[in-house]
Amino acid sequence: MKKIFRMILILFIATNIISVYANGPRGKSFGFGLILGDPVGITAKLWTNNENAFDFYLGSSYFGSLRLGADYLWHFDAFNSSVVKMYAGPGLSVGFGRGEGIWYKENKNTFYYWGDDETGIAGRVIFGLNIIPRRTPLEIFIEAGPLIGIAPNVGVNMDGAIGIRFYP
Repeated sequence: MKKIFRMILILFIATNIISVYANGPRGKSFGFGLILGDPVGITAKLWTNNENAFDFYLGSSYFGSLRLGADYLWHFDAFNSSVVKMYAGPGLSVGFGRGEGIWYKENKNTFYYWGDDETGIAGRVIFGLNIIPRRTPLEIFIEAGPLIGIAPNVGVNMDGAIGIRFYP
């Protein structure tokens, strides 16, 4: 019983610390929404402080039937604005099922496929722009960056998407 109480207390303290330093719309720390482009699916974002956040996505793209990924983002004020900010950060992506895409291979661009039962793993570096309109629970974003395939083969492709998140 004491262990359960301690875990609940730690979880309560951690979520309150995160929400105190959140920089999402209306000071919220968690939002979810839709992402269109590469990938196409659902997205979520968890702010850890005023400048950093984790974002997650689940959807489909050239990388396979199902793609799951997460990024760690640093936000910075490039425009001296409280509404528009830029962000960048590294991420990891895992694709399940048949994959296809443009990969750099043997000194030329080739269209590359892998099989239905394989899993693809890639790292990515994302650069983006987010807009948080005043007095709304919304975040609008646009992002792009390279996706670097690690397995089953090495290659490079580009990710690019737009999306919207709602902060309840």
